[in-house]
Amino acid sequence: MLPLSRPAVRPTAAPRSSRQGPRALRRACAVAAMALIPVLAGCEAGSNAPVLHWHPPTNGAAATIKEGGGEIAIRNAFVLGAPPSTTLPAGSSASMFVGLVNTGPRDRLVRISAPGSATSVALPKGGVVLEQDQSALLTGPAPKLILTGLTRSLAGGTYVKVFLTFQNAGTVSLDVPVIARADSYATFSPAPTVSPTPSATAKHKHGGKGSATATPSPGATATATATATP
Repeated sequence: MLPLSRPAVRPTAAPRSSRQGPRALRRACAVAAMALIPVLAGCEAGSNAPVLHWHPPTNGAAATIKEGGGEIAIRNAFVLGAPPSTTLPAGSSASMFVGLVNTGPRDRLVRISAPGSATSVALPKGGVVLEQDQSALLTGPAPKLILTGLTRSLAGGTYVKVFLTFQNAGTVSLDVPVIARADSYATFSPAPTVSPTPSATAKHKHGGKGSATATPSPGATATATATATP
């Protein structure tokens, strides 16, 4: 007798959650956005964009914060210094650049401080919102983060210890390099000139002059947890 043949077994695909596809796609898009930082910065700067020049891939500082099943990736953070053979003097301001990608729950960058290097760091008004699976490219060429009131001179090749505070993810520290404003970084914009405006505590007596404080153009965050004073 001929042996009975066994029925063919059809392979079955492992079940997948219908939610994984769209979320994985969003995360992939967020990561891809970081790769497009040079292109986006070039669109802002025009034909003389700094990204049209070659950039060493690991100039800036990087860190990652795990949060809510995802993470906040901090990439290519650096402070723009003065041209070679010169320094940014104490009392002046400096531009800071960084790229942020959030694959976790919604968060917000509310504060940056640089103790030992600057009296305050100005953020865009209201801080920097980080939606889930989105990126925030504070990468220039015009600065959106400004170290004001430098307490020491900054030369290219040195480092600045900065602390980035997020509303939910907490605080992370970075040793951020100071990169001289030359070669591929020559077209990045230095910190804008700070113009003095009357402070909220200024008092006028008999027509006298009140005190004034220097307020950077981007403005610090408005909430109590988002102040720009270290």
